[in-house]
Amino acid sequence: MSIQWKGVMPATVTQFNADLTIDHALMAEHGKWLVESGCTAIIPHGSLGEGATLSFAEKLSLQKLYVDALPGTPVIPGIAALSTKEAVDLAKAAKDNGCRGLMVLPPYLYASDWREMKTHMTAVISATDLPCIIYNNPVAYKTDFTPKHIKELADELPNVESVKESSTDARRVAGIRELCGDRLVIGVGVDDCALEGAAMGAKFWITGVGGAFPKHNVKLWDLATTNRIEEAMPIYTWMLDMLRMDTVVKFVQLIKLQQNLASGGKFGNNRVRAPRLELEGQELAEATAIIEKAIASAPAV
Repeated sequence: MSIQWKGVMPATVTQFNADLTIDHALMAEHGKWLVESGCTAIIPHGSLGEGATLSFAEKLSLQKLYVDALPGTPVIPGIAALSTKEAVDLAKAAKDNGCRGLMVLPPYLYASDWREMKTHMTAVISATDLPCIIYNNPVAYKTDFTPKHIKELADELPNVESVKESSTDARRVAGIRELCGDRLVIGVGVDDCALEGAAMGAKFWITGVGGAFPKHNVKLWDLATTNRIEEAMPIYTWMLDMLRMDTVVKFVQLIKLQQNLASGGKFGNNRVRAPRLELEGQELAEATAIIEKAIASAPAV
């Protein structure tokens, strides 16, 4: 079954029990709520999902969880690892588990030249026939897939169908469209560049903040992608302080805090795995004040 690359596709946080095992029941209920709120796909165990601290088996358990809990909804896991072999194995397992697509990232830690990176990406993408997103995030991964690189992969690999553009440079969307035309569907992956990406022709939004405020994200994206930018601006302006929390070092802690507070604790807590630590003191107080102010002033959608 093919994927329609459109709409709001939340990257999910990984929720933990008190002993830091995965709280599968909570995540299943949250996933159902996201779909009921209008989200079009789920992206588990990516950067926001603390993928680097999850074992291979834990990642597979998340894939199975969402596939079973959300029949009919594409589950598109983030595929990243320290080695190419592990990434290939994870991609193959995702297909076996019923995932509908893959979001393919550069390897953790090793920021290489294009010859090595192309070899890695080709191996992972070619491991299955699942449709793939190329995830370009040079800010976090120190590897930059330029429009030329993206076109090279798309020309050689037919199951490359889309790009998650997260360079923070809105000009990149135009650059990819210039070289690739309609060959690829472009998605935006930086929350505080969402409206700009939509205005440049992005069709889907892989969001972090959407896990806490999915209905607002869906409304914003619907307006933005139907040429109603000015109507979208009040929601965007209201969300900006929270959207900016997606682009800082402690984005995982901040977005978990958003999800916790916005749901009154129903869909989350503040637990993270080391080396991350929970927010505390002035840092926690300042973030809480921003989020609570936003919750109190949320526009109707």
